[in-house]
Amino acid sequence: MTSGQDIEKNLEKAGGLIRQASNDGAGFVATPENTCHMRSKSEQGLYKVMAQDDHIGVPFFSDLAAELGITILAGSMLVKSLDGKAHNRSFLFAKDGVLTATYDKIHLFDVSLDKDEEYSESDYIKAGDKAVTAKINDDFTLGMSICYDLRFAHLYRDMAKASANILSVSAAFTLPTGIAHWEVLLRARAIETGCYVIAPAQFGEHEGGRKTYGHSMIIDPWGRIMSQKQTGEGVIYADLDINQVNKARNSIPALKHDRKYSI
Repeated sequence: MTSGQDIEKNLEKAGGLIRQASNDGAGFVATPENTCHMRSKSEQGLYKVMAQDDHIGVPFFSDLAAELGITILAGSMLVKSLDGKAHNRSFLFAKDGVLTATYDKIHLFDVSLDKDEEYSESDYIKAGDKAVTAKINDDFTLGMSICYDLRFAHLYRDMAKASANILSVSAAFTLPTGIAHWEVLLRARAIETGCYVIAPAQFGEHEGGRKTYGHSMIIDPWGRIMSQKQTGEGVIYADLDINQVNKARNSIPALKHDRKYSI
């Protein structure tokens, strides 16, 4: 997606893409970080933020999941926190529309790429403090993450040890960091854990000239790219097979080989 500043228009766009995916046979669909809206400045984004109980995106995705009979991961939407900031929150809806899990982004993007591109997410986002895994069906358990979390390998290893075999990385990666790091980090997380990695991403130019890298990917447990959309908006697909998870983990059982050490 290339989300703009209008929440209703972004939801309409996301709904159209999800319907397309469902019509093509998808049973599980994930969307990028900031699906509901992206603003050029943090204070501009905050004034539209609603409490979860009031957020129009929650019933929208719930109703859509129930109507289509599919599982939907709304990669992230901003919701108000009690301290006046916002949570950058993922929402997982089961095929009956029930909200089965939420995840608040733990690692916040406070970086300085150059003098014209600086970010301080902690100024307006309240960090989460809990890793989240959730069953999707009899075979698959999802480990949820958002964007900058990708750089913290221990999070994904911990989720894999807690039964996750799919890892979601809903993102709005910047253009320079995406070019340099996006693919290699995603493939590394898959290889390290023997998990599928699904990474729906924002693409293109947003309000204020902010640019995101795109390159949504689905990666198998051996680290191979199964599907990728380098540019533009749209949908990518892959068939996930639990046997591929088992094969990768039986071949290299690294999740069982941790040892204590001192430093």
